[in-house]
Amino acid sequence: MKHQVIEDKRAKSTSVVSDLGVDILNIMEQGILVWNADGLCELHNARIFDLIEISPEDLTVGMSFGDFRQAALDRGDIDEDTFHNFESRIKLHQPFSFDRNLPSGRVVLTNARPARGGGYVVTYTDVTDARAAARDLVAAKTAAEKAEARAREVLTKERARRTEAKLLGQLDEWLQCCKSLEELFQIVTSFMERFLPGSKGELYIYSNSRDVLDGMCNWNTHDLHDSIAPDSCWALRRGRNYQYNESELCFVCDHVETHQHKVHLAEYICVPIVAHGDTVGLLHIRFAPVAANREHIHDEAEFAILCGEHISMAIANVKLRDELQDQSVRDPLTGLYNRRYFLEAVRQQISQSDRRKQSFGLLTFDADKFKNFNDNHGHDAGDMVLRAIGATMQEVMDSGDVTCRFGGEEFAVLLPGKDLQAAQEAAETLREAIGALQVRYLDGVLPPVTISVGVSSFPNCGNQPQQLLRRADEALYRAKDAGRNCVRVATSEKGDIK
Repeated sequence: MKHQVIEDKRAKSTSVVSDLGVDILNIMEQGILVWNADGLCELHNARIFDLIEISPEDLTVGMSFGDFRQAALDRGDIDEDTFHNFESRIKLHQPFSFDRNLPSGRVVLTNARPARGGGYVVTYTDVTDARAAARDLVAAKTAAEKAEARAREVLTKERARRTEAKLLGQLDEWLQCCKSLEELFQIVTSFMERFLPGSKGELYIYSNSRDVLDGMCNWNTHDLHDSIAPDSCWALRRGRNYQYNESELCFVCDHVETHQHKVHLAEYICVPIVAHGDTVGLLHIRFAPVAANREHIHDEAEFAILCGEHISMAIANVKLRDELQDQSVRDPLTGLYNRRYFLEAVRQQISQSDRRKQSFGLLTFDADKFKNFNDNHGHDAGDMVLRAIGATMQEVMDSGDVTCRFGGEEFAVLLPGKDLQAAQEAAETLREAIGALQVRYLDGVLPPVTISVGVSSFPNCGNQPQQLLRRADEALYRAKDAGRNCVRVATSEKGDIK
């Protein structure tokens, strides 16, 4: 029953995080549609219905890719040639794009990219105005010199927009592949250096305490602050993008004043980074008077804002993935690793230690007479003690050790690189530390809690997780038979227990 409650809580938490991710997708201007490797609709945002002029009955989670394509062909949104072209690309799992001509006369660019592990991520963008501008361009060039000049200007802007869309697509592709925030920051730095060469900038992320924003990466400058205060930026204080221009009614942010750039800044922009509906950071960009990238970027500030939006989405995805991963391997009460993670860690350690001909230790222990403690003081007090034991384990054990709550009052520790004697010494240290705990509950201090510990080691106690745990448990039972509050060691796979 206790395990079921934990699973229910974990499922509820996962649902909340997923809902936050959907909310972020729904505020995007683009339509988003995700097909999994089995060709089934896995996710879409609400914007897609307006963009491609369909009803919610025409697209549902779980619908097959084949049915969706056939419906588009039947409606006349795509022609036979386009249909067969992207059919061949899908078989090769290649990216593809095409214009979808809708009955209303609007044109929607469909851009599909293969996803990691199979499937596709498809974006839908209204390009009606852009396509119309391109058609007008041809007509304008034949009219007169003035029209031709105007057409060239439109063409330049159109090329810039297409380039911007291509660059943002490249940025998205790389960001979606990130395994960690550290990788994400490296990609942001490289992208900004290359495609905004006439700029200098920094990316700041809120610390865990949220009292400061820590500098995470920068490009074309050495002015990255270690940290800045949240109220030092007008964008963070106002809750929206802030573009400074000396020719307008604007005020310089405090974090810019303290940069000591030694040059007068005529223009810069600060873009809040938002993940899961919460502001998590700040993108600050300073523009040179004459930018080197005017030919391929139509509007630097607008492009910077778009970059901030895409970076926000990527950070949200990485944080979502990290949160889900953490929920799947952590015990919610103590914050220690759970049984599933621990067993996998032991398997990996066996493989690694076997290759390197090294030993490692394993401890199992539980709180002595914990049922009586719960009966006498209540389960809330018992939970306080379990949390205190978990905190003590993380404090006492080495940073490379893997601490785990197996369930109830049962715990285990994996000790990489420690032989049997070192593991026994670590067990004694842990036993003494827990025995010295003073846990405050309500208006008093709870009675001391002791533990009985069993110790085994690889390879002399076995070469499988179950063998090592069984030998440690046997030693644990001997410790209880010896009067509890002590450590007992399994000497070998077939030997006696000391």
